[in-house]
Amino acid sequence: MPLDPLLPETPAIHEVRLAVRAWLSAHDARKVCVALSGGADSAALTAAAVAEADEVHAIVVDHGLQEGSSGIAARAAEFAYARGCVAARVVAVEVTGPGGLEAAARAARYRALDDARGEMPVLLGHTLDDQAETVLLGLGRGSGLRSIRGMAPFDNPWGRPLLGVRRETTRRACDELGYRPYEDPHNADPRFTRVRLRTEALPLLEEILGGGVAAALARTAAQLRDDGDALDAAAADLLDRAAAPRDATGENGVDVTVLTDAPSAVRRRAVRLWLLARGASAPNDKSLRAIDDLVVRWHGQGPVAVGRGPRPGTRLVVLRRRGRLSTEFVDQQRCADD
Repeated sequence: MPLDPLLPETPAIHEVRLAVRAWLSAHDARKVCVALSGGADSAALTAAAVAEADEVHAIVVDHGLQEGSSGIAARAAEFAYARGCVAARVVAVEVTGPGGLEAAARAARYRALDDARGEMPVLLGHTLDDQAETVLLGLGRGSGLRSIRGMAPFDNPWGRPLLGVRRETTRRACDELGYRPYEDPHNADPRFTRVRLRTEALPLLEEILGGGVAAALARTAAQLRDDGDALDAAAADLLDRAAAPRDATGENGVDVTVLTDAPSAVRRRAVRLWLLARGASAPNDKSLRAIDDLVVRWHGQGPVAVGRGPRPGTRLVVLRRRGRLSTEFVDQQRCADD
């Protein structure tokens, strides 16, 4: 592709540029990376970023999941240079790990992006439609506010300037650029839950409710994110006040008395923050409620398991002793017996 960094003054491109401009200004970012797949969303984002930022580096992740993936990645890198990126790096990854193909590919992609970005934030091409799908997934899983508030515009180092832009707009932007975006066959594969939400559930909801569902879900996510941020700030303050001095064993605990009078939503968030700092990985709602029982419904119950220990057969548990919550690693059989 010949070098042509200038963008036409057309409606869809203008909308994408305004979204990127607003994000860069809000987060004082002038040098950025862009995760470029060659699809419409990331291609439109890349073109707009080059027009609005001082320096743009494209990172193209080749998942190797289909024949010809290296050629697809090379074409995406070619597009990045044609638009004016100062660099376009193709990174090949091996997709392995738990959680199925979709989760494993996502984990491999984010690792590769993080390794390649240097000190720069990485812009991702998630759109309003992706946000709506994320909210629906969270609702279906019953995983609470933290899930249904969707994706953040900036979750360092990940930036999402297009959360207010429709997917159809990025496609029109590519048309206006004269670029034919790559169509990933996985995005039409009904084996993936998100694809069925996109192609079946959301269109049905739009029909039943008379349109506007995706935008309404995205607005809901933004409102809940504001609420969640306020609750998280209150939880951090509560945890700071509840932090107990080290006991004779050297354990830094949490004062149950301070926790007891706090609203339950704030209390559970404070416990979650404490657990993450103690090495627990994403404690679930069941564990948090069991720990909450140690605080407000104490009747001498045993420890609550919240994660694996450093050695096989051990678990990280939370227990209540002498008016404080503390953590320790125990033998897994002991935890089961308790």
